[in-house]
Amino acid sequence: MERIPEPELMDSEAQVRAYAEADFEAPHGACVEDFCNRFPNEPAAGRILDLGCGPADITCRLARVRNGTTLTAVDAGPNMLAAADQRIRDEGLAHRVELVEGRLPGVDLPAASFDAVVSNSLLHHMAEPDALWETIARAARPGAPVYVMDLMRPASREAAARLVGEHAAGEPEVLREDFYNSLLAAWRPGELRQQLAETGLDHLSVEALSDRHLLVWGRR
Repeated sequence: MERIPEPELMDSEAQVRAYAEADFEAPHGACVEDFCNRFPNEPAAGRILDLGCGPADITCRLARVRNGTTLTAVDAGPNMLAAADQRIRDEGLAHRVELVEGRLPGVDLPAASFDAVVSNSLLHHMAEPDALWETIARAARPGAPVYVMDLMRPASREAAARLVGEHAAGEPEVLREDFYNSLLAAWRPGELRQQLAETGLDHLSVEALSDRHLLVWGRR
């Protein structure tokens, strides 16, 4: 199945409310745990960049497990960032997390200054995916951990519908619809390897982690 792009920005009130209120304990907890397993105790200090932070659930989880770090969390949606700001304040992390509104590649980030870069579920929204890889290449210091999790496009619309039924049957309609559209807009492993090669990051590893998830990881 060819990729079917979806809107880059998810920032309607219904979307923001659904994502902010959803229980992502299992997938987001597993994501942070996997990051920690691949990069034990690293970074212990310094700055972490979270690209496409959404309502900042993963941002806050990373802040708690890497409590010697500060985080810069970027998202293009003002409503989503308002939800992120509320979560960060509720968890008492406002002194360690900076929120930045902007759409890649037009975000002013200091070069070679971040000690790790993470991103979850941003790539499939991007019309120009090279903007993500070029931002990582520019912002991460040499040797910094890179961890980019995203969806993997299935073979057909029917397969995408089955995945929604298997993994999101009890979720609100807005989340199920977004999940389906995101699966159709996601990339395949070979496409990611080509993107990485074109942006000088082909030393990073590409893994299919499940029937619906891909991971790009390694060091800058």
